[in-house]
Amino acid sequence: MNPDDEELLAAVTEPSRRRLLDVLLALGEATPTVLAAELPFTRQAVAKHLAVLDRAGLVEARRDGREVRYTVRPERLDEAVRAMADVAARWDARLQRIKQIAESAHRDDG
Repeated sequence: MNPDDEELLAAVTEPSRRRLLDVLLALGEATPTVLAAELPFTRQAVAKHLAVLDRAGLVEARRDGREVRYTVRPERLDEAVRAMADVAARWDARLQRIKQIAESAHRDDG
């Protein structure tokens, strides 16, 4: 896995950030203040989560006067889904190999 994927997965594996992404997807565009009103955490916590999501490329900020409005970058979210699927496939292969080893050991003991 490349470092870019690791940062991306780290950003989306935290439950509060996933919840924030869900709300932002539902709203389409929002300020940290609006997001905080929809979530059970403070505006400061929302801002910190948005900073992590921004570094991972999952959200895009746009200045509108004094406000900063955020939107989800769907192409980057698609990359996160693909990265998670790759991780899942690797784990499935590892678990299959462990199963084969266990079955082989069981046959040898039998």
